[in-house]
Amino acid sequence: MAVYALTGFSLVSLLSFGYLSWDWMKPSLVADVATDPMEKPLPPTFARPPHIIFILTDDQGYHDIGYHGSDIQTPTLDRLAAEGVKLENYYIQPICTPSRSQLITGRYQIHTGLQHSIIRPRQPNCLPLDQVTLPQKLQEAGYSTHMVGKWHLGFYKKECLPTRRGFDTFLGSLTGNVDYYTYDNCDGPGVCGYDLHEGEDVAWDQSGKYSTFLYAQRVSKILASHSPKEPIFIYVAFQAVHTPLQSPKEYIYRYRSMGNVARRKYAAMVTCMDEAVKNITWALKKYGYYDNSVIVFSTDNGGQTFSGGSNWPLRGRKGTYWEGGVRGIGFVHSPLIKRKRRTSWALVHITDWYPTLVSLARGNLSNVQGLDGYDVWPAISEGKESPRTEILHNIDPLYNHAKYGSLEDGFGIWNTAVQASIRVGEWKLLTGDPGYSDWIPPQTLTNFPGSWWNLERLTDGLRKSVWLFNITADPYERYDLSEQRPDVVRTLLMRLVHYNRTAIPVRYPAENPRAHPDFNGGAWGPWASEDDGEEWEGGREPLKSRNKKKKKCKICKLRSFFRKLNTRLMSNRI
Repeated sequence: MAVYALTGFSLVSLLSFGYLSWDWMKPSLVADVATDPMEKPLPPTFARPPHIIFILTDDQGYHDIGYHGSDIQTPTLDRLAAEGVKLENYYIQPICTPSRSQLITGRYQIHTGLQHSIIRPRQPNCLPLDQVTLPQKLQEAGYSTHMVGKWHLGFYKKECLPTRRGFDTFLGSLTGNVDYYTYDNCDGPGVCGYDLHEGEDVAWDQSGKYSTFLYAQRVSKILASHSPKEPIFIYVAFQAVHTPLQSPKEYIYRYRSMGNVARRKYAAMVTCMDEAVKNITWALKKYGYYDNSVIVFSTDNGGQTFSGGSNWPLRGRKGTYWEGGVRGIGFVHSPLIKRKRRTSWALVHITDWYPTLVSLARGNLSNVQGLDGYDVWPAISEGKESPRTEILHNIDPLYNHAKYGSLEDGFGIWNTAVQASIRVGEWKLLTGDPGYSDWIPPQTLTNFPGSWWNLERLTDGLRKSVWLFNITADPYERYDLSEQRPDVVRTLLMRLVHYNRTAIPVRYPAENPRAHPDFNGGAWGPWASEDDGEEWEGGREPLKSRNKKKKKCKICKLRSFFRKLNTRLMSNRI
């Protein structure tokens, strides 16, 4: 197994720093805190349905929280997690739209047609309208439902908007990433528009306000205007800490000693988000919600390492099916938890929140068929065994097929050129091209010149299309057992075949020129009518807005730079 190291560093030097000897069960990082023996057990059912606050962060790396050993300051998240239940066997999806769709529907993306990539701004595509969403089920149970933050589940027609998918109110962005102050988003040169919406209207008046602060303030306002006697669900999907790397200067100053500029800005954004969560928690207490509340914290995918994020010591990054792309930060904080102050190793996936939260809300799941999620509240609250034993990470038939994969390599039952990944029990299988596969130590070691992310690389996967890991014994995915255990490989391939038989066709339509923001007054928003299908081709050449002066997008060059950088990384990856 060949290992490459950047000039000035070696595997030995990393070991001397202690990075490769990080103990997965090290008490100082993920220790249980003993439950108070005098703590009175809660009754099996709550007196009233609990208030539910679901906080989702964007592109926050696995390493980038205090209790995972990070040098980034997250005192609020650390405290909430320590007083609740840390989920250390928690899985999400490797990119934005898939995680959000699975949270909202409780279904794997192969069952919603969103198994390939993300929903792009100009695509006539959105979360399938026949899906009954989590907020809709909570509305049925008598909840007031509110969304604040990033949607990224499509908006080509009004039926796709958050306010048509179960949310009473919405303040946030519809696309994948925007400027934190101006809310501009460019989907290519000259295709730029404003993206901040209040309900179904463009929120021009909010421009200039830093989104992390704006969203926390909106949550506080919602709580102040609602009665704690009535159940409420608030989905807070922070834009942070997705690019562009922007933060108020006072937060950047705290990390002035960090040599890596991207890491410094990223750290500032994480700490700023942590303080926003502090303000939300304070509002829950101030307005009388806290004692009957459940706070769920989750990341949406792995950190983007060339944008300051770190998933160390896990392998891979955002956009990959290695653990660094799909193992998430997650915890639950609630006075209603029976066994608090502990770490749970129960297997949990982002699809599980749908049945778990609907059950907590005393909603009706009997009329919802085909859920892939499980009710994991007993595992979280009482420490019982998780009902989940496997996770389909994904099957993507459209992703670039691996050059060396074949049906023959898949025992004649599976084409290993197809990108797919599954975990069954302690085993994890990957086929096709899983994505960039390096281990990347925290970027705070020094200000690495050039390609600082290529610190450690294994080359044994150059001509491979199948990997097998015992993920319990080898969470860092260092020891491929596919050749030693062909029996396990075959068993897991059969599970992929099973899931693939249940998959629906991929929904990934061509981009439509009618989506150009110039048709919508300079803002991103719905462009198709209620009667238009997903393949609607109407439109004309973009016109300059007469109602609003077109805003210049300040992040187009930055996005172009990262796209080129990503292309270069892809060409060099395993």
